Amino acid sequence: MKTRDLVLVSLFAAIIVALGLMPPITLGFIPVPITLQTLGVMLAGVILGARRGALAALLVILLVVIGLPVLSGGRGGLAVFAGPTVGFLLGWVPGAFVTGLIAERFGRAISPAMQTVGFFAAAVIGGIAVVYLLGIGVLAFHVGLRNAIVGSMAFIPGDLIKAVIAALAGRTVMVGYPLLPHRA
Repeated sequence: MKTRDLVLVSLFAAIIVALGLMPPITLGFIPVPITLQTLGVMLAGVILGARRGALAALLVILLVVIGLPVLSGGRGGLAVFAGPTVGFLLGWVPGAFVTGLIAERFGRAISPAMQTVGFFAAAVIGGIAVVYLLGIGVLAFHVGLRNAIVGSMAFIPGDLIKAVIAALAGRTVMVGYPLLPHRA
């Protein structure tokens, strides 16, 4: 891994952490808050690709493990891994990887519109579907499968908006910084 890759991984980990500065929005019917950090995961996958995007998400999780308050609401430490949100948190790594994997295929698209649609699809599949799969799976142990699925539906409109933002940002970066698509 080159120095540029390390810098980009660190930068996107910092972006994920910075998006956690926005206070979480708690919903009364599900113990998982609405945060902006999943936008950072989608951005990391779309812009950095599979490997570097997953490493950025993994770096944030390692910061949580060592106790830094980098999650939304100032949470951090090993206690986070005993709570109902751990599935969503751990889903960031495969979510960023899958997002990046799909985005890498569409990064070479000839049409700008096709590239943007591909980035949107990547963010939806990796940043929403994969993260939800793991998140709902763990959340079901805390609140039951039906409640976990129904409660998680409240997050979909906001996550779709995040996917649009990630797709547009990914397209903008591909136009403005053409060296970045050369993913490691």
